[in-house]
Amino acid sequence: MGALNDTFLRRSRRVRHTLKRTAYGRVRLSVFRSSKHIYAQVIDDQSGKTVAAASTLDKDLKAALPKGSNTAAAGAVGKLVAERAIKAGFKDVVFDRGGYIYHGRVKALAEAAREAGLNF
Repeated sequence: MGALNDTFLRRSRRVRHTLKRTAYGRVRLSVFRSSKHIYAQVIDDQSGKTVAAASTLDKDLKAALPKGSNTAAAGAVGKLVAERAIKAGFKDVVFDRGGYIYHGRVKALAEAAREAGLNF
């Protein structure tokens, strides 16, 4: 593994450790960002199960979006994952940005999820 990957892993572990200390039993909204797509899932860490998930590869979004790697696509994923989480009965979450900076696509996803009704 390269030095950049090591620092990314250290940063993501540090963020997740802080979240678990302050989660108070809430589920976690986790984000993964690749160069072409963005993925989000709501995870219940106590049971170890994914409650809701969405990505730019979902059939509904893939047809509607011309590109999966921009802030508009991230906003659509944020809205969709929020709707699915609320439908599953989870309104309060903690936001796990992983090792990513809260900027650009990650920020767009988070703000869209908040606007759709998630509390974090």
